[in-house]
Amino acid sequence: MRTDYMQITSKMVFKLSLTVVISLLMAAVFPHHGFCQTQPEGEWAEALQPRTWNFPRDHGAHPEYQTEWWYFTGNLTDKSGSRFGYQLTFFRFGIRPAMPMNINPWYLRDLFMGHFAITEEAEDRFRFAEKISRGGPGLAGADKDRMHVWLFNWSAHMESSTIHLKAEEASLQIDLELSPLKPLVFHGNKGLSTKGEGAGQASFYTSFTDLETEGTIRVSKNGPAIAVKGKSWFDQEFGSNQLSEDQEGWDWFSLHLSDGRDLMVYFIRKQGGLLEPASSGTLVEDDGSSHHLSLQDISLKVLEEWESPRSGALYPSQWRILVPSFGVDLKVTPLIPNQELITTDTTGIVYWEGAVQGEGRSNDKQVSSEGYVELTGYAGSIGGIF
Repeated sequence: MRTDYMQITSKMVFKLSLTVVISLLMAAVFPHHGFCQTQPEGEWAEALQPRTWNFPRDHGAHPEYQTEWWYFTGNLTDKSGSRFGYQLTFFRFGIRPAMPMNINPWYLRDLFMGHFAITEEAEDRFRFAEKISRGGPGLAGADKDRMHVWLFNWSAHMESSTIHLKAEEASLQIDLELSPLKPLVFHGNKGLSTKGEGAGQASFYTSFTDLETEGTIRVSKNGPAIAVKGKSWFDQEFGSNQLSEDQEGWDWFSLHLSDGRDLMVYFIRKQGGLLEPASSGTLVEDDGSSHHLSLQDISLKVLEEWESPRSGALYPSQWRILVPSFGVDLKVTPLIPNQELITTDTTGIVYWEGAVQGEGRSNDKQVSSEGYVELTGYAGSIGGIF
């Protein structure tokens, strides 16, 4: 059974109110199946303390936790130097913590959602597509012992150390191979990433921050496959908690610096203009070693803003990011201004996510940078409800 597409923000899934999400998804995806249960049975595991990691198994699914995503972004160029950004994200959202012994293939245990987008700098164009499905039989899923996640004809599959990405929707297509140039990074406390003061208000968070990327993309339905190369970033997170009511949204950055460093920082915004003290980041050195950054180590200054002509939301559109103790001072700007997603026909969520570029200094040397930024909560608070 093929479902209607839904547009639902990346990285936001683990924050969503369970009752609201299930009600919306059941109405949109399964209107004729009489599914009325809006609360899960049993208990979900929570991210409470550092875990013992086991790879490649931990690149796979963790169904004991309610939400999980495999999140890929990248900055690519073709042979003429034209620049592109891409995003391919897979979400698993648990409906029930337990599985009965005897089930039919259509049993609804998890929902799988996907987000696929391409940014074209030369055409000043940003387009995206999204999908959603229950797992069976074979429509969507994620293996538990390795990275193999799929949603219809979108997939991410890891063989040895190489990750293969494929997605095709209307005029958009990617077929990419990603190879890690640095070891896996464990954010926070050995991979336990805190998002607030509440018990279990955290996720397990790992990344390949430096992925050599090559393959092809397509940006028009009858156009040629375009050979591209560049760098990608992979995040995997899983947990079972959500934003507190006083947390309005977040600003998340993943940046590749030309001196070989990689930088991830996120700032969770609270009511009254305050920042969540748990906001943090990670600086990855050229040799793959990493440093945890607390909120006191990083500073974010908004230099310009952009008002969406569609939603009317006012987003930051240029930033200065400083990490003084590690000699980082960057000015970051979107590749194109309008990389906003409006989902009024489904969940009603409005957010900005897109490719960025930058320049500045790192260890007293001039550097350039590229990467991705996600901005949520600027078109209305997502705290408590989402």
